[in-house]
Formats: sequence, structure tokens, C-alpha cells
Amino acid sequence: MSLRQWEIQMKSDNYKKIAVVTIFAIAMAFLETTVVVYLRKLYYLGGFDFPLKGFIEPWVLNIEWVREFFTIVMLASIGFLAAKKFYVRFAYFLYSFAVWDLFYYIWLKVILDWPASWLTWDLLFLIPLPWVSPVLAPIICSLTMMTLGLLIICFEDKGKKINLNAREWTFLIAGALIILYTFLYDYSNLIIGGGFAKEFFNLATNSKFIEIISDYIPASYMWGKFIIGEIFIVTSIVLFYIRVRKK
Repeated sequence: MSLRQWEIQMKSDNYKKIAVVTIFAIAMAFLETTVVVYLRKLYYLGGFDFPLKGFIEPWVLNIEWVREFFTIVMLASIGFLAAKKFYVRFAYFLYSFAVWDLFYYIWLKVILDWPASWLTWDLLFLIPLPWVSPVLAPIICSLTMMTLGLLIICFEDKGKKINLNAREWTFLIAGALIILYTFLYDYSNLIIGGGFAKEFFNLATNSKFIEIISDYIPASYMWGKFIIGEIFIVTSIVLFYIRVRKK
């Protein structure tokens, strides 16, 4: 086999991997959506909206935490199986996570005609406490993750040496932490500001906390901080692209 034929075969293999990972993530998103549809039928008969239901059986919450944890395990496993090198595994994880998250909202729209708009508030995650934001925020995050993931895969396909240096990691992690702060702020503020931190593991049965969240409706999102976080992450991606492309 000539060098050219080997390069074509390598690229073909990568396209197949991306296609398989995409199909897996889309199918997994559908399963995630069906679970959410069932939960909404059980707890939000009139359609999901804030405030959150104050009391949900603790064992149901425990199952949800475990389910969400294993969702991440499944996506990480796909990255592990798709490649042998750390950064390429990381790239496939980012890509699969992004496709899964994007199609989760696509399936919700198809099945429930929800969300009503890009700015509809959603409950994103429950570990270790509720993450909330308008739908547009996680969609932007997913598109950013997909960009970085595909960029790493493409560079690897061209035989580039892939790594993020200390500066790029710093921008990436700082941006992620800023965005995470915007997701966690509302309910962490209720817990810490309300003096419930010491009762964290018993909040599901704390009547006073249940009363508070049963009336709480998120009103404003920290778009300014979110944009700063995105700028940090995009800066990391641009620095990585310029540095690796020059090699």
C-alpha cells in the first residue's frame, strides 16, 4: 500500500468513526428524551416550567443522579473506544457529548414541541444540585465543544502532534468554570444564602427548602459572565489552532 493509499484509508476510517459516534449520540439523545418525557408526564402534567416541583421522592432523585452519572460514563466510554491517544479520546468525548445534547433538544421539540423559544429556561443537570439556564446557553456550549472536538480529530488525521499547552488549558478550564458558575448560581444561592448548606444531603425532605424552591422562578441569566466564559474557551481553541497549524 502506497503512502497516499494509506492516508486515504486513514481518513476513511476517521469518517466512519465520526459517523458511528454521531449515530450513537443521536440514539442516546432519543433515550434521554424519552426518560424526560416520562418524568414530565409524572411530575409536570401541564408541561415543564418553573418553579420546580418541591417534593419528589428521594429515591427518584437518587435514581436521577445515578442515571446522569452513567450518562457521562457512556459518553466517556465512546471516546475511550474511538481512539487510543488521550487527546483524541477527549475529542470524541466532546463531540459525542455535543451531538447528544443538541439532539436531546431536537427530540424534545419533535415530541413535545418544547422549548417554546431559545430563551426558555431549562433544568440542565442535577449533580450535585440543579443547573439551570435558558436553552440557548447549553446549545452554544455544545457547538463550542463540537468545534474543539472536530478540530483535534482533523489535526490528528493530518498527522499533527496534538496537545494543549498550559496557557490553552488555563483559558479552557477558566472559561468552563465561569460558565458552570452561571448554571449553578441560582440554586446554590438558595442553598447557601438560605442557610441550608449543612442540610445538603437531606434537602429532598426539608420542608422549608421545599417550600422555597416551590415558589422560586429564575428571572435573569448571567449572559455577561457566560459570554466571558465563552470568550475564554474560544481563545483557547484559537490559540490551539494557530499553534498546531504552524507545525
